[in-house]
Amino acid sequence: MPWVFRGLREGVLTTRWPRHADDYFDEFPATLRVSDRIEAAAPADVEAAAAACPTAAISVRPALRLDRGRCILCGRCATVAPEFFSWETGSATATLSRSALVVGDVEESDEALAELRAALARRVRRLRRSVHLRHIDTGSDGSDEWEIQALTNPVYDLHRLGIFFTASPRSADVLLVTGIGATGMVEPLCRTLDAMPAPTVVVAVGGDAISGGLIGRGYTGGTGVADLVPVDVWVPGAPATPFSVLHGILLALGRVPLSGSERAR
Repeated sequence: MPWVFRGLREGVLTTRWPRHADDYFDEFPATLRVSDRIEAAAPADVEAAAAACPTAAISVRPALRLDRGRCILCGRCATVAPEFFSWETGSATATLSRSALVVGDVEESDEALAELRAALARRVRRLRRSVHLRHIDTGSDGSDEWEIQALTNPVYDLHRLGIFFTASPRSADVLLVTGIGATGMVEPLCRTLDAMPAPTVVVAVGGDAISGGLIGRGYTGGTGVADLVPVDVWVPGAPATPFSVLHGILLALGRVPLSGSERAR
């Protein structure tokens, strides 16, 4: 019976986000930002940071840009060029468009984001109290799967929000996709989506699913899943944290408002 006394001693550990703020959600360094202080000619340390990036997520010309869909959060850029790259806190990293993951000198109009959000809201209008997720791994290193699995533990407790995992695509409302989209998983992925009742919602989780990450483009193929299935929500990270994945799911369901930073990206 020691678990009884432990529970009484530690109290309720389950997060109350999104209904209430959560310090861990707000303070975790879940992504990187780029500085807007850069001259026309890129400094040598910025060039060095771009060269050190293992996934070519940083481009310098014609302007400094960071593709969070390619970023694996290794932090090399922040070490090499701390004046121009730094960690950004907050787990609200999911976006409604692939282009919104590119930060720097990139314009993403509020009108375009509002249109995407409105269109998705119309599709998920029927999804209310009970939502079922089907997760499929299309070839990953396993880290994204660990984070998704954590959503069912007592800390995050996905079930408290009326969201459940299902083994059958015929019972699924949302498709969570991880992995690079390896050649051998293309047909199973497409068959899974086809078996789901319309309308369907697709969430790409992690850098592997978005761009192929580090392990894509090899003999197994795979540069992400965007060319294989219609992605509605993009959750960057390597891996994406449980809070970021949860934010992406709720964003897909229209249960969280867009933050100012999301609208600006």
